[in-house]
Amino acid sequence: MQKKKINQILIGSNNKGKVREIQQLLPKTIKIISVKDFKIKSPKENGKSFLENSLIKAKYFSKKTGMICLSDDSGLEIDILKKKPGIFSSRWGGKKGNFNIAIKKVFRKLNLVDTNWKEKKIKARFICALTIYGPQIKTVQTLAKIEGSISKIKKGKNGFGYDPIFIPNGKKITFGQMNPTMKFKIDHRSKAFKKIKKFL
Repeated sequence: MQKKKINQILIGSNNKGKVREIQQLLPKTIKIISVKDFKIKSPKENGKSFLENSLIKAKYFSKKTGMICLSDDSGLEIDILKKKPGIFSSRWGGKKGNFNIAIKKVFRKLNLVDTNWKEKKIKARFICALTIYGPQIKTVQTLAKIEGSISKIKKGKNGFGYDPIFIPNGKKITFGQMNPTMKFKIDHRSKAFKKIKKFL
């Protein structure tokens, strides 16, 4: 199938923080459309991996609107918690996706597994899967990750989600403490975008 030039794209997400980051990573030549404009609720994510859930969302929003859609599925894996919350990262925040609740749940689970976890380096990683899906284009998927560890306490008010408790390897501050420019240079989403940019 010949390559079709993408001049506008629907961001398949109702997560404001995620949409904001994706907008900043996309080329300025592409017109960005939000699912908020269509008032479409997000689909049920019943995939078994980040890639599967990313594809579910991209297909769903594309078929609802007839547009080319870019969807992201991302989350936090913590080794000592058997890679949880993983694909359930946003669901740990309850029906409204409240990440203050989700972060408290992470700390609670860590305490149950090891009461001395704060004295150790708790290995973790952020993973991001991206999918471009739409009429008359080839479906494209990429996956990227960044390794790091869990902070003993919440730090910083930048970013969103689990950013205030994730310290990337080689840094002494959390994503929540970083300015967006620094974060975008190294995080899982920007790495996934570097892989997918040639298809845009």
